[in-house]
Amino acid sequence: MKKKFLVSGMTVLLSLSLVACQSNTTKVDNSNGGGTESSKKQTIHVAALESAYGKDMWTNVIGAYEDANPNVDVELTVDKNLEDVIGSNMKAGNYPDVVLLATGRKLALTETLIKDKALEDITDVLDRNVYGEDVKVKDKLVPGFTTTLATNPYNDGKTYMAPMFYSPTGLFYNDSLLKEKGWEVPKTWDEMWALGDKAKAEGIYLFTYPTTGYFDSFFYSLLLSVGGPDFYNKAMKYEKGIWETPEATKVFGIIRKLAKYTAPTTVANANGKDYKKNQQLILDNKALFMPNGTWVVGEMKDAPRSKGFEWGMTAIPATDASKDRYAFTFFEQMWIPSAAKNKQAAKDFLTFVYSDKAAEIFSGSGAIQPIQGMSSKLTGDNKLFYSIYDNGVKAGMGGFAATKAVEGVSMADTLFGSIDSIMSGDKNVKDWQKSVEKVSDQLRSALK
Repeated sequence: MKKKFLVSGMTVLLSLSLVACQSNTTKVDNSNGGGTESSKKQTIHVAALESAYGKDMWTNVIGAYEDANPNVDVELTVDKNLEDVIGSNMKAGNYPDVVLLATGRKLALTETLIKDKALEDITDVLDRNVYGEDVKVKDKLVPGFTTTLATNPYNDGKTYMAPMFYSPTGLFYNDSLLKEKGWEVPKTWDEMWALGDKAKAEGIYLFTYPTTGYFDSFFYSLLLSVGGPDFYNKAMKYEKGIWETPEATKVFGIIRKLAKYTAPTTVANANGKDYKKNQQLILDNKALFMPNGTWVVGEMKDAPRSKGFEWGMTAIPATDASKDRYAFTFFEQMWIPSAAKNKQAAKDFLTFVYSDKAAEIFSGSGAIQPIQGMSSKLTGDNKLFYSIYDNGVKAGMGGFAATKAVEGVSMADTLFGSIDSIMSGDKNVKDWQKSVEKVSDQLRSALK
C-alpha cells in the first residue's frame, strides 16, 4: 500500500547501535559532489522504508555506490515498519545518516521531525553535481518537485526533503470492462453519477477505496479542480473560513453523494489488514473505480482477476467541462536528520541516488524518480500511468503546511480519517465540515 499502509514487503535490518561504534573521522570533500579525501573508509547508515518495489533495488543501489566510492561503506536498513526499527534508536541519540520515509504515514515520524525542525537543510545538494556526472542535481530533476510544501515544509525557500519515487494518483479501473460495456470514462461528476446508475443496474458499484488514507491525493485533486490552485494553497495554509466557502461545501457534497455509490463492504475492509479485498473488487468487476497510485499494479500482480483485465487510470472528474482536471502526484521523500553524524557524506549519497546508474536500478523495480526524460523510457502499464499528464490533466503537488504540534489535533485524522464514518452514515457531512474548519483554525495559529 502507500504511505500509512502503502508500503509492504521486506526486511534488511542492521542495528543502529552498531553505527554509533563506527569510525566517523574521515573528512569528506564535498566541493564537487562526491569523494572522500582520505583512503580511510567511512561508514554511513541508510535507512529506507520497504515498499511494494522490493528490497533488492536498495541492495543493488548501495552496491553500486560502494563500487563508485570505495572509501565509503554503507550500512543498510530496509523495513516495512521502519519507524519501529529506527524510532527507539533515534530517541537514544543514534540517528541514521539518510532516511527514505515519506510523510503521510500513520506513525508520522517524518512529520514529527518536521515539527521539531530536526531535518537538515539540503538546499546545497541541488547545486551539486550528481555523483559521477557532469550535471547538477537541480538541472536533472523535473521542474516543480523541489518547490512544494512536501519538500520545503516551512515555506522559507529552503529544501529539507529530496523528492524520490513519484507516482501519479487517480482513479484506477478495468479498462477492458468499460470497453466491453461501451461506457466512456467520465470527465465530469455528472458523467460519473450517470455511469454509476448504469453500473448499478448491472450489479456493479461505482466506487470503492482501499483505506481512508487514500483520500488525501483524491481530496487534494478535488480541491484543485473545484477551486483552483489559489483556493488550494489557501486551504493548505489554513486560511480562516476556507473550509466554509462554497467551493469547500461543494467538495464535501461530492463525498457525501459518492457514499451512495460505494460498495457496501468497503468500510469493513478499509484497514491495513484487509484493504486488498477492496482493491480486489476492481479486479473482479464488482466496482468500477478506486483511488490509488501506480504501486497498486505491483501489490496486486499475483491476485486473480476477470478475464481480459487491463489496468486503466484517469484523473478525478471536474465539476464541469470548463474546469481543469487534476491527478495529484504523490512522491516519497529522502532526508537527513539534523542530528546525523555524517551529514556531508550523506549529502554525497543524496546526489548519487539521482545518477543514471541508480535511476536505472530503481526503475527496474518500478520505482520512478522525477528525473527529466525518465517517462519516455517507460513501457507497459507505467507508460500509461506516467503519461496521464500528456492530455491536459494537470499535476497537483504539496500538502498541508507544517505547524507546531497541537495536542490532540490532526488534520489528516479529521479530514481523511472521518470518511469511513461518512460512508457508513455514522457521521453527518455538515458536522464533518465544521470539525475540519475548527482544526484548520487551531493549526493556523501553530504555523511555523
